[in-house]
Amino acid sequence: MKKLCVLVLSVFLAGCATPRYNYIPNSVDVSEPPIGTVMTAQVGEQLLRQGRYTENDALMLTESTDIGYAYTLTPGYYIKHGEDGDSAFYLPSGEIDGGKVDKAALADPVVSIQAYKNQSKICAVTVFHAVVCEDGVAYKTVKKPVFTTTSFQQTLIYSGRVGTKINIGYREFSGNIARPAFNNDVEYDLSESHMIGYKGAKLEIIEATNEHIKFKVISNFNVAAQMGQ
Repeated sequence: MKKLCVLVLSVFLAGCATPRYNYIPNSVDVSEPPIGTVMTAQVGEQLLRQGRYTENDALMLTESTDIGYAYTLTPGYYIKHGEDGDSAFYLPSGEIDGGKVDKAALADPVVSIQAYKNQSKICAVTVFHAVVCEDGVAYKTVKKPVFTTTSFQQTLIYSGRVGTKINIGYREFSGNIARPAFNNDVEYDLSESHMIGYKGAKLEIIEATNEHIKFKVISNFNVAAQMGQ
């Protein structure tokens, strides 16, 4: 491995590095709006949202960045997967807003993007642990929500009013993908009660028209830790 790295260095690379894979993102539970809040939503908007996602450290590039002559990083997010004392290691997020690594035809594949903590320096780390670096690169480190296979979200959506009845849509998402088999559209008659409920979520309807709904949150869905089970 060392001999191969030295051979590649003679062409255009600047050193060797071993990517780290020791980063564990935070798991975040979200439940909105808070209990007791009075809210107004338009037709098609969410009334309640509850779920879980991971919050990852990420590198964000706002413009294309050339790394040496062999690699170009496109604008977007790169998700952190590890770090050492001097730098952190990232990979393209794989989402629609993620960046990607374009390489020259004969260049080795890249397995990680290395960003130094106290320098504006970014390196591309190849499959052979060889690196090529660029100084003076403008980038930001940010927190980015990431939906994984363990992510789960429930929502209620206002679908309008007909006479004394309102229509509410229930939607579930797993890993940022809709679960149509669990979706449902429910009709509630306000002449019978202004309290409505679904899967543990309860709302007091204060006003409802074909354009908007005003409501008070009595409870959200069941505890996020129990969702998706």
